[in-house]
Formats: sequence, C-alpha cells, structure tokens
Amino acid sequence: MTHHPQIKIPATYMRGGTSKGVFFRLEDLPEAARQPGPRRDAFLMRVIGSPDPYAKHTDGMGGATSSTSKCVIISRSSQPDHDVDYLYGQVAIDQAFVDWSGNCGNLSTAVGPFAIAMGFIDPARLPRDGVFAVRVWQANIGKTIIVHVPIANGEVQELGDFELDGVTFPAAEIVLEFLEPADEGEGEGGGSMFPTGNLVDDLEVPGVGSFKATMITAGIPTIFVNAADIGYTGTELQEAINGDAQALARFETIRAHGALRMGLIKSLDEAAKRQHTPKIAFVAPATDYVASSGKAVRAGDIDLVVRALSMGKLHHAMMGTCAVAIGTAAAIPGTLVNAAAGGGERQAVRFGHPSGTLRVGAEARLVDGQWTVTKAIMSRSARVLMEGAVRVPGDCF
Repeated sequence: MTHHPQIKIPATYMRGGTSKGVFFRLEDLPEAARQPGPRRDAFLMRVIGSPDPYAKHTDGMGGATSSTSKCVIISRSSQPDHDVDYLYGQVAIDQAFVDWSGNCGNLSTAVGPFAIAMGFIDPARLPRDGVFAVRVWQANIGKTIIVHVPIANGEVQELGDFELDGVTFPAAEIVLEFLEPADEGEGEGGGSMFPTGNLVDDLEVPGVGSFKATMITAGIPTIFVNAADIGYTGTELQEAINGDAQALARFETIRAHGALRMGLIKSLDEAAKRQHTPKIAFVAPATDYVASSGKAVRAGDIDLVVRALSMGKLHHAMMGTCAVAIGTAAAIPGTLVNAAAGGGERQAVRFGHPSGTLRVGAEARLVDGQWTVTKAIMSRSARVLMEGAVRVPGDCF
C-alpha cells in the first residue's frame, strides 16, 4: 500500500481569552484549503484530530472541548479601514463537520497580536510603547472588532498582571470593542436584534415544557432561560450538567426549538449540524457560590449568575460572544437577563460564571421603537503557546 507523506503547514497555537486554537495565515494554507468547502473542512478537522469517537483528540491539536477545538484563518482585509479579515471555524469533536456559523469572542483577542506578529501591520504604524488598535473584520458574521493590543519596545506585550477568571496565569490586558454586534437580520422581529420581535417569549418545547425565553442575536445568537424554570440554581459547575446525559439532551432539544423560533434553521434536524449557534444559557439573581477553582464568589460582587452551553456541553467559563449577548441583554429593561440583574437601565454588568466573574459593558438604546446596540466592551488576554508548523497526512483533504 502506498502511503502519502505528511506535509508541513506554518501555524501558531494561541490562547485567546479562555479558549485556544490553531491560527493560520490564509497564504500559508495548502492551495486546496484556501477556498471554503469540503477540502478546507477536511484539512482543519485533521489538524484538530476530528472526528474522534474517543473524544480525546489524541491524534491532533485539539483539546477535546468546545474551547479547544478551534481554528482561525487570517488574511489581509478585504474591507476598507480594516487591517485583517478573521475567519473562525469551530471543529466538532466526534462528528465530521466544521461550524462556520458564528464568531469566537475569546479567540478574537488573539487576532490582534497575531496580526501584528505576522506582519499584517506596517511596523511604522506601531508605537514603541503604548496600545495599538487592530481593526478586525469578522468574516463569519460581517462585523468589526477593534482589538487594543499593548505594545512594549515595539513588540506585542504578552505578559502582565491582568487576571482573567478561567485562565491560570496572568497576562497583559487586551480590551475588545465589538462594534454594532447585533445581527439585525430578517425574521418576525423585522430587523431587530430580537428575531421574534419580543424581549421575552413563551418557548414551547414538545416533551420538555414551556419556558420564558429571551432570544437575542447580539454577539452570537443566544437563548436565555431562567435557571429556576429548568430546575437549576445558576451556580452549577461543569460536572453537575456534563455528566448528565438526560440534561444535555434536554438542553439540546430546547436549543433546537429556540433556533427554529429564531429563524436560524428551517427544520429541527438542521440543529445537529449547527452546534455552534445559537447558544443556550440560563440566568438567576446574584448569589454566593464557589467557582471551579475553589474561589468564593460573593453575591455582593456580581449582578447575576449565568451558565452557558457550547457545542452541547456546559462551558467552563463564558464564551466571549455570549458575554456580549449577556451585556447587551442586561442593558435592555424587560429581558430575562436584565430582570435577573435586578432590572433598570445599566451600561455594564458583572456576572458570575463557573470559573469566576466577568464584567462586560454595552451601549444599547431605543431607536424608533427598536433596540440597537452600538458596541460591547470587555477585557481579555492572549498569548502565543507554540509557533512553527503543524503536520497532516498529505492525502487527508
């Protein structure tokens, strides 16, 4: 039998926020993978090590969680007044597909440092010391993200004292601005970030029940329900849900019906191939709990608690895009998120998640009877973990 040799592709392995993934320059990809389609997907799946029926990613770069089975492709921007285009692929773990339906807010943090380090930014534009704003076009969703990257001695500053719950070691703070993050597409809402046209809906889920739900498309399409309505407190950690097959199946059923109600899919069976979006999350008023690290989170230090699922499992912290949805919904009186946070108008919210807390700001306003959001802001960090080349079998794509 003839065996094809492995090929080498330049790549960088990076942490961004509470996620990590394999970063590529578009120009470095094998020619067959430079265009979207089955061959690109097959290549990225082989890089990550999917599909893996053992759910370990032993033979790839993935970490067998939704936070670590990710790939990013960066290219010079196709848009005016932007520095780079950023394309994100969420690689399924035990199934053969790559979900391109949304963004990764955490890895957005690493796009700025990667763009600078890989020469996408003219060095003459960079300060010797200070902060440089990388303007990123998020190609999956057609939105602008501004990544404020600290610069020291003319290079990206990676290390610092900024602590991010869900990340073990401190690093340099990177501020993210998500501009006009709502996907104001077609649907019952007539162009609103609330695709049903309502701040709260009664979501009927056959065989499960009826739930109050806020369905929003800011940051990433997200379905929010009240924790108490589904039998939870909102302080659960991963083991309380991810080890419960019946609970996960119920969440997936609710998510699928929410996706259908939001107009993201046309039939329920499409949800299986669209695992990245929408997200499903549950909220509750602020309360004391102990985070996964053992850190005590006090009710007085947060506005509410939120738990969110990603790719069918409870996330260990919080997805960056879902944090944008939380911040936006919290800023709009009448949503379930706003009610859990105590109601009223607010421009920022601090919420508790399984790993600790996170603060996110959002500027929302009512215009001609429709809620709009101009930007959402949060702080994250990023770091290069490894750089060089990945290897894959030459006949895998």
